[in-house]
Amino acid sequence: MIYLDNAATTLQKPPAVIDAVVSALHNSANASRGAYGEALASSRLIFKTRQKLAEFFGCETDHVVFTSNATESLNIAIQGLFSSGDHIISTDWEHNSVLRPLYRLQREQGVELDFVSADENGALDLASLESLIKDNTKAIVCTHASNVIGDCIDLDVISKFAKAHGLLFILDASQTAGVIPINMEELGISVLCASAHKGLLGPQGVGVLCIAQGVEIRPLKVGGTGIHSFDKNQPQEYPTRLEAGTLNGHGIAGLSAALDFLNETGLSTIHEHEMKLATRFYKGIKQFDSIKIYGDHSKSLRTAVVALNVGSEDASYVSDLLSNEFGIATRPGAHCAPRIHEAMKTQAQGAVRFSFGWYNSTEDVDAAIDALGEITRYLCKDQL
Repeated sequence: MIYLDNAATTLQKPPAVIDAVVSALHNSANASRGAYGEALASSRLIFKTRQKLAEFFGCETDHVVFTSNATESLNIAIQGLFSSGDHIISTDWEHNSVLRPLYRLQREQGVELDFVSADENGALDLASLESLIKDNTKAIVCTHASNVIGDCIDLDVISKFAKAHGLLFILDASQTAGVIPINMEELGISVLCASAHKGLLGPQGVGVLCIAQGVEIRPLKVGGTGIHSFDKNQPQEYPTRLEAGTLNGHGIAGLSAALDFLNETGLSTIHEHEMKLATRFYKGIKQFDSIKIYGDHSKSLRTAVVALNVGSEDASYVSDLLSNEFGIATRPGAHCAPRIHEAMKTQAQGAVRFSFGWYNSTEDVDAAIDALGEITRYLCKDQL
């Protein structure tokens, strides 16, 4: 199989990540739940991983919280920071991990929402930001890169806007963490959310929630923490405040090894490799008149994602052909991002997303180009 669905999850992991998970399965007990060797070793590993993430994203170690995935991180942030009477600005690029918590607040608490609109090619109208400000605007919540088209939002623009109006800045970094450097302190990011299993090259089942100093989030869940057991309330200090229950120590061990790999390899090296593949693919498929490509591929700062459609064919059918006839794995459909598909008028057809990763090669790219050439000749013979 040629795996070109890295925006969903990176299937191949550095060998050290696998070794770290296996070692943890053999040796790790429950962190913060005992004073014997294996429990203390788990606690130390988790703390060291917090330190690595704090340095990686530019925040304080005790403000790094572990969750089960980016969806949980975003739910904790969004549901723990806002209440009735607040107004929130977001964008048409957002994943349902952002949209559904926002819609729930709108529905259940009367929170007001406005969205920066996208055009038919997916481009956001950031010039409209100022027109969306209200007296009760409390935050801007946005993704760093669209998971559908790969375009990146200009974080400098969002940062200056948030600072100028005293807003919280919540960033969904699921598509860029591990590929594009992000410094929370420099950009004034209030909360950063990400998953371990995508660009961070870690295991599934681990999420990251990084919080700036002075940002106070209400716990989404409460329960056992290993400390203050006789207190009827959840401890208030970070990270314990937001970490009720046993953490995924085995997954965190894998993430720790993944962070070492990323730091040793260099994000610029990884991003350059992935973008060379995506650019090669983009240039290769431009020759096919029946293929429509979405997003702005003239920009250098983007992720290695190419979304397309073949004529009027349903995206799922094209993706099935790629898988069944050519052994190429892609992601069709709406990609859990309904607003951008509505903007691009692809809500019925969907789109086929190719996303390239560190472990892909030029041979993978060329095979995908050749496969699309055969598919377009087959599907569009009556249109050519």
